Amino acid sequence: MAEPSDSVQILDGGSVAFPSMLAAIAQAERTIYIEVYAFFLDEIGSRFIAALGEALKRSVTVRVIIDGLGSRGHSAGVQKALLQVGCEVSIYHPIWSALYGRFRRNHRKILLIDDRVAFVGGINIGMPYHGDSTTDYADLAVQIEGPACAQLARALDGKSQQGDSAIRFFLSRHGGSFRLRRRYIKAIGRAQKRILLAHGYFLPDRRLLRSITAAARRGVEVILLVAGHSDIPFFQAATANYYARLLRSGVQIFEWQSSVLHSKVATIDDQRLLIGSFNLDPLSLLNLEILVEIRQMLAVSAASTWIQSRLALGRRVALAELRHPSLLRRLVLLIGFLGTKFAHAMRRVITSRAP
Repeated sequence: MAEPSDSVQILDGGSVAFPSMLAAIAQAERTIYIEVYAFFLDEIGSRFIAALGEALKRSVTVRVIIDGLGSRGHSAGVQKALLQVGCEVSIYHPIWSALYGRFRRNHRKILLIDDRVAFVGGINIGMPYHGDSTTDYADLAVQIEGPACAQLARALDGKSQQGDSAIRFFLSRHGGSFRLRRRYIKAIGRAQKRILLAHGYFLPDRRLLRSITAAARRGVEVILLVAGHSDIPFFQAATANYYARLLRSGVQIFEWQSSVLHSKVATIDDQRLLIGSFNLDPLSLLNLEILVEIRQMLAVSAASTWIQSRLALGRRVALAELRHPSLLRRLVLLIGFLGTKFAHAMRRVITSRAP
């Protein structure tokens, strides 16, 4: 198990996460490591660049990796600004690299400081992720302090973690994120009482879908919070194609409609928390992702409370409303269905061609 000195805090949205991250950067003594999908050259991004520059003045080593697609329109400017203050910075797969068959993205969100403080979740660095998560992007992250962070450093170096600790980090490699999906399937398969899932990008493959519906059929209370609307066109319609099967198996479905749901989090039996950058969709099976599995009661309880507070404000989906959709709704659902099929097919093709 993890040492008693390990602590975990749930950070609700960028308005909470960003100040904590910047404060930790200000206290860095040796190393700062950042991997992030989207790093915007805006007010928030500028604060991080300035904080990293101050850390470099204290002789702290700073390494930053940003994704070329996630930071599109900003990556060159961010890279230039970071280089100017002295950071080691690289762009993972610039947009043009797709011409050479490089479709994988670095979708991780990691800030690791001195191998003793870590921030992991779904929150990117930029103004779109700032603000309260009930009105802006609904998302959260975890702040972990203590010896467990050294395990993340080991994982980033490609080394195995030791033992069966209460805080475990799982990183996908260039072979895909199937290992992370297996953690979900394993946790869901062990569930006995209740599963809470809050995923803004929910397009599970057959195996994961079977795992979820099987849990509901054996009497586990399964509650799913999904996006009522999305920042990706027709994504909500794609997710809606799963509703009938899920509802018939006993899964309860709620749509979050107050803002864009961006979270990737689950709690199992109030004993296990899964959180990170990993979406339950085909693209995350291709990308570089991170997942943290936490068995610490206070953290699990806080995450469950976060999900339940959104469920209380969400719209519950009833099976009856799916029976007679309008012609327009049928067309939208068809587009979503075809998009889902295409995404899963592309994932299989890209995976089969991986070296």
